[in-house]
Amino acid sequence: MQLHLYNSLTRATDLFTPIDLDGKIVTFYSCGPTVYDFAHIGNFRAFLNADVLRRTLEAIGYTVNQVMNITDVGHMTDDDVADGGGEDKMAVAANRLAEAKKSGTLPHGVDIDPVNPIAVAEYYAKAFFEDSKSLGIKIVEDAIQNPELMPRPTQYIQQMISMVKILIDKDHAYVASDGVVYFDVQSFPEYGKLSGNTMEKLRSGEGGRVNMETQAVKKNPADFMLWKPDSSHLMRWDSPWGEGYPGWHLECSSMATSILGDVIDIHSGGEDNIFPHHECEIAQSCSATGTHSFAHYWFHTRFLLVDGGKMSKSKGNFFTVRDLVAKGATHAAIRLELIRTHYRSNANFTMQGLKDSQRQIDRWSRLANWLDAHKQNQTNCKFLQDAKVKFVASMCEDLNIAGAIGILSEAVSSYSIEKSPEKNLDGTSTFGDELLALQHMDSILGVLSLNQEVCVDSIDVGKIELLIKARLDARQSKDWGKADEIREELTAMGIEIKDGPEGTTWSRIVQ
Repeated sequence: MQLHLYNSLTRATDLFTPIDLDGKIVTFYSCGPTVYDFAHIGNFRAFLNADVLRRTLEAIGYTVNQVMNITDVGHMTDDDVADGGGEDKMAVAANRLAEAKKSGTLPHGVDIDPVNPIAVAEYYAKAFFEDSKSLGIKIVEDAIQNPELMPRPTQYIQQMISMVKILIDKDHAYVASDGVVYFDVQSFPEYGKLSGNTMEKLRSGEGGRVNMETQAVKKNPADFMLWKPDSSHLMRWDSPWGEGYPGWHLECSSMATSILGDVIDIHSGGEDNIFPHHECEIAQSCSATGTHSFAHYWFHTRFLLVDGGKMSKSKGNFFTVRDLVAKGATHAAIRLELIRTHYRSNANFTMQGLKDSQRQIDRWSRLANWLDAHKQNQTNCKFLQDAKVKFVASMCEDLNIAGAIGILSEAVSSYSIEKSPEKNLDGTSTFGDELLALQHMDSILGVLSLNQEVCVDSIDVGKIELLIKARLDARQSKDWGKADEIREELTAMGIEIKDGPEGTTWSRIVQ
């Protein structure tokens, strides 16, 4: 099958054609986290959608060479200012933790030197790896074998300095009177193509804020920082332009081109990365390498809302993965809830939605277990095998995940698993073939293996099913008291049940 993918650069759904037509290898760079705090579920929505795209590519026969950066310096608090306004987020984190340590309010389990931003970055990077692995994000597994696939800017300072030298030599960058090295956006006529920001908009301030303190020394208000001399910065390195630190945009260009090559297939990130971050990446990468393109396809995930609004700690609707797990959510349910809305639509996260996702996964898991128990049985049923073709086709239409999930759920509904199947010696396939089809679809969704781990470790599925059957018998006998007792017993086990047209379903209780 062929993948059609919306490209932010062309503003159209394009047929995906990789650079490597013969080997079918896809180069894929994903903007990762800045490790100054725990990543929240809005961050993870973008990372998970990139993971779903990768899994879809692999499902249709590609080998994906993916890189995701871990930003540990240079990302400023005012990141909508192209030349880096505000403070370095790592310095902010170090200061925040130093104050917490002084007042005795460090979070439980945090035991790091807060005045050392490298130690702070290491702590939160480790937490990100743990959370990402628990959500089934494949790049993390890759990085265990090859750490280069999740690079950190502090490991690529010399490559950044080399890129700045090239840009200066090619008259794409200059050293201003304040010693800062800026990229000259007027030297790159295509600047603004990704975001739609014209030079006129940028001059007037419509296309993004500017750092007013630096305007007098720049050739153009839109020029952005490549290197800033700053002997007081917590993290600084020697350079031809003085001891200082790199610009955030420069970091991704240097790491992507160093590891994947001058031109890559796909670049992903959240929609907030489009401008200025990705716009600046394109300008400096193409100018340094002399190529007409940096990434052929740009993949952007829209924002996550919580209960219809923006996440806010003051509103009590700000969640990390760890927050939700503490409330009783499984990693499988968190993953499905964050990917089941199309990546180009704003998703609305709710606790009820999380419960619904868990209920759906449990339904798929029960069928998977039933098929596995009877996998040698001959059958003429090919509900899942037929669904697999339609499922993958749906995902190939710009990752139409809602359509794909609908196809899977319809196929799952075709089975009645309350009893063992009848023997069919003349069947054209086996339930094992059906199980393989289900597993192939889940190779894209990535939830059943996460759910199975929880089922095996902490949930007595057999007991739950027996209690649900006993409750159904009690209801049919109009023994309402007994039925209520069984519901209460299930609740005490952390299980919520729901009666519907398809019978009684259950899921884990999320607080």
